[in-house]
Amino acid sequence: MPHSVIELPWLPAPPADFLARCKVIGLDGSTWGADLQSLASHRLSSRQSASFARALARCRSTGLDLSPLSNFRLGILASATFDFLLDYFPAAAARHGVALELVTTPYDQVMQQALDPASAVNTAQLDAVLIAIDHRWLNLDCASLTEAPEQRVSAAMQRLRAVVDGVKEHGRTPVILQTLPTPPQMLFGSFDRRVAGTVRSMVNEVNRAIAEMANETGSYLLDTAALAERVGTDLWFDPVQWFSFKLPFSAECYGIYADMLGRMLGAIRGKARKCLVLDLDNTIWGGVIGDDGIEGIQIGQGSARGEAFLSVQRMALELRDRGVILAVSSKNTDSVARGPFKDHADMLLRENHIAVFQANWIDKCSNLEAIAKTLNIGLDALVLLDDNPAERAQVRAGLPMVAVPELPDDSSWFAWHLMAAGYFEAVSYSSEDRLRAESYVSDAQRANIMAKARNLGDYLTSLEMVIKFSPFDVKGRQRIAQLINKTNQFNLTTRRYTEAEVAGMEVDESVFTLQVRLLDKFGDLGMIGVVICRPHIDDPQAWNIDTWLMSCRVLGRSVEQAMLAQVASEGAKRKVNRLIGHYLPSAKNAMVADHYKQLGFRQIGGESTSNTSWELLLSEYSHLDLPMRIESEPISLRMVG
Repeated sequence: MPHSVIELPWLPAPPADFLARCKVIGLDGSTWGADLQSLASHRLSSRQSASFARALARCRSTGLDLSPLSNFRLGILASATFDFLLDYFPAAAARHGVALELVTTPYDQVMQQALDPASAVNTAQLDAVLIAIDHRWLNLDCASLTEAPEQRVSAAMQRLRAVVDGVKEHGRTPVILQTLPTPPQMLFGSFDRRVAGTVRSMVNEVNRAIAEMANETGSYLLDTAALAERVGTDLWFDPVQWFSFKLPFSAECYGIYADMLGRMLGAIRGKARKCLVLDLDNTIWGGVIGDDGIEGIQIGQGSARGEAFLSVQRMALELRDRGVILAVSSKNTDSVARGPFKDHADMLLRENHIAVFQANWIDKCSNLEAIAKTLNIGLDALVLLDDNPAERAQVRAGLPMVAVPELPDDSSWFAWHLMAAGYFEAVSYSSEDRLRAESYVSDAQRANIMAKARNLGDYLTSLEMVIKFSPFDVKGRQRIAQLINKTNQFNLTTRRYTEAEVAGMEVDESVFTLQVRLLDKFGDLGMIGVVICRPHIDDPQAWNIDTWLMSCRVLGRSVEQAMLAQVASEGAKRKVNRLIGHYLPSAKNAMVADHYKQLGFRQIGGESTSNTSWELLLSEYSHLDLPMRIESEPISLRMVG
């Protein structure tokens, strides 16, 4: 099955010395996070996955810095035997930017662990708990034809809800729910869907209810049912392995299930990719534009090959519509490479869809670095789609943080390989996501204005900016949580909060919250900043700045000065006399080490190379003239302390 997801065919084969590399990682005390991620980004066997898991555990036990991997502690509550699956999880998570630590529980102790305040999952201070139950555990493994099926469905959801509530109440931990794969046996054949009491009908109802529960409780949703459908439920459900060992599904599916979970953990940690970089010749059209000319390339309806390349372009546009940035990197003459985008009638992609267009004769690694710099995103946010195996190998060697899917010879499978790899996994979707790709095109217009401006002040004034402040609310909740979990560079403390925790702050009278939006004459940049302040534990007239983060796209626009002015103003209304800010260094936030110093705070604790604390007395703070109009929604006064 060369194109079955269970084979993970978008990943390259592991190096011949993979096991040897795993044995030496971490032994010399170096920082091996990048090497771990690179090793994990291969098509691994069960033995190789187990070797990787041991290497990661060894590195963690010695206290090594695993950057750029982000730590994640995951608890597992399973109604089946997960022991054989566990070795797959660390490599799959590292592949998607996460250093995973697992907290496991005995077989089929789901309810006991969830409801006991002293259980392993409720006392381990986890980042999330995976509730891995199936239709059997919910008593949906046989038809309900002689009793009311809605009662069986209701009882199943009540049982699951008790688990979710227990984990949230006792462990204060976010939950990952998963949908239920539907067994392939059909009691009535094709009539099964029309009979309310069949297993298929009841599982369908429960899956709808699970999705609603995820929304209601602020939980994550792992769509295991969709994965089972994709691999085939006859393969997924292995009766021998179930009856003999109580394994949750066929061992052939362990790798892809682990990868799907790894994608979600990466997305939770803000590691999902942001930009798709497209090669041109024989990637989004057939042929070589420099040799064949516009009339000679293959694209469009009427031929299998032309339609295959059209499907790649269509997929790229759909990704753009959901917020993925598109860029081009091609070894070509610029004017020649742009020709089809301007003049070919069958092209779906046009120049205005591309945020950065790099067509030249420079090596691809340099072009990718230029794209990331222009967009002000990390190289680890890029995915390169390139038909040339030599180019793919070169980029993997030179820039291992860039995702580069393997592609087969047949272009009909290009779009399939790209999407099957799960690089753009999402755990939320907001209006800002839809605007992101378009806003990067607007950034190019802003850069053009900047180049013509006489000085920074003229440039900022010419943008006609409007900054909007408001407290956390239901409307912005999803985007707020997304920013908190995705922002790494301009993030003073890198504290992460779930959507449910954000919802709690909306009604917590002791917490001051701020969501910040920015518009200018070129468009709406959406939500670009978040601030969370809490009363100081020893001084009710002081605010601790728990979280201060911003999008790097608005650096140099005086946004941070405007945010401070708003926090200071609202603090003064609440009889706050000083602000205390903290800088907690991470692998990516060195750029904000002097943030508070530049805003006029004085240092009151810590060393310059470690955690630092800063203080601003509001009696000494002076408001600055800002190059923007400020709009502030009414923020109800809250008692501090």
